[in-house]
Amino acid sequence: MPDTNPRHTAAEFFQKGYETQMAGDYPHAIELYTRSIEACPTAEAYTFRGWSRSFLGDYGRAIADCLEAIKVDPDFGNPYNDIGAYLIEQGKWDESIPWFHKAMEAPRYEARPYPHFNLGRVYEHRNDWQRAKECYARAYALDRGYVAALAGIRRLRAALN
Repeated sequence: MPDTNPRHTAAEFFQKGYETQMAGDYPHAIELYTRSIEACPTAEAYTFRGWSRSFLGDYGRAIADCLEAIKVDPDFGNPYNDIGAYLIEQGKWDESIPWFHKAMEAPRYEARPYPHFNLGRVYEHRNDWQRAKECYARAYALDRGYVAALAGIRRLRAALN
């Protein structure tokens, strides 16, 4: 007998979508995340569908998915950071800033270093070396294994000396 619990069905489709995304089959992952959303909409499924879309360069739809994720769960931090990152990819550096701040403030967010790092990228792009270095340092302080943040610190330290 098939499982009739929509949350369980959604979780199964989400897991298959994630595995498919990690294997690099983004169109199929998008289909699986869509089936997860159809079974039971979650902020995670919308966010990860957007992430898959971003790998295909479809930033408009990726942002739209993140906005849907925020409607489902405004406490979930990932879509805020992702919107900021997608705006950077579109060359909309200044528009990305408030999204990174929202991610930093989100109550439910496990990837806390990322918005700090991404904000550092914005400041580095603006040639605001000191603020960029501070953001990279904060990201690295939150995760001592975050090699990209450490590289940013070292790069700016060398440039400032």
